[in-house]
Amino acid sequence: MAKLLSTKYSNAGISLSLLLLRLLFGGLIMTHGWPKLVNFSTYAQKFADPFGLGKTASLGLTIFAEFFCGALVLVGLLTRVATIPLIICFLVIVFMIHAQDPLHDKEVAIMFLTGFVTLLIAGPGKYSLDGALGK
Repeated sequence: MAKLLSTKYSNAGISLSLLLLRLLFGGLIMTHGWPKLVNFSTYAQKFADPFGLGKTASLGLTIFAEFFCGALVLVGLLTRVATIPLIICFLVIVFMIHAQDPLHDKEVAIMFLTGFVTLLIAGPGKYSLDGALGK
């Protein structure tokens, strides 16, 4: 009980927490990117184009962030770099795509954004490919 109420922290606990954060957020965002990747032509017809790049380009950038950068976050390789496209993606979702929606309609996007910003700040932790490679 004393350990549960303690305000002390350990490096192992932080590294384990970062591992769980990476596995959860990296894995979950990949499940958003995979259907877009395998059904590209279907999604391209109706995908949002917030910057006027074209629906195909917008979808391609989203797939890159959600699936490929999500995979890098999951394994902890180039983690901080991989979070940048994800953060941009979720900033667009929160402040452009769902700008007029009520808060409860953008809660999931805000949670993803917060998780990826946390990983950008904290890094991948010891239990990652970055950690194993000494980056």
